[in-house]
Amino acid sequence: MNIGFTLNGQRVQVDAAADDSLYAVLRALNMTSVKCGCETTNCGLCTVHLDGKAVLSCAVPAPRAAGRSVVTLEGLQEEAHALGGCLADEGAEQCGFCAPGLMMNVLALAKENPRATDEEIDAYLAGNLCRCSGYMSQRRAIRRYLDAVAAGMAGEVRT
Repeated sequence: MNIGFTLNGQRVQVDAAADDSLYAVLRALNMTSVKCGCETTNCGLCTVHLDGKAVLSCAVPAPRAAGRSVVTLEGLQEEAHALGGCLADEGAEQCGFCAPGLMMNVLALAKENPRATDEEIDAYLAGNLCRCSGYMSQRRAIRRYLDAVAAGMAGEVRT
């Protein structure tokens, strides 16, 4: 079937089977930030924004994207650069494999609730797995980024 949607601000048309996941379609479109680490919706690596909401693309049937807006980390480079600087400053990245999914969730949280408490951050990110950096440094980086967003200074955090 032919599916049309907006990907990172550009209209795309793709041929996909009815049982293809949005993840599979995005990878076929060379969206390399979208990764899959579990195939069971447990790791968060495949997180994208669908009409502004963070979703696990491995759990979204591709036909559900028809007529909608899909944003990957490739489409949020300015925000990703600022958040990435915070993560690097706090030593919150080691291998970086989990970073795109984590960043997509943080960027969605920043739009939804930039004044989130630490408990709200933990709840929002509960589905993001990281096997090498430890969550305390990530939380410090996320807190710093959210504080900058809430203050209207996200572009001014060290990058």
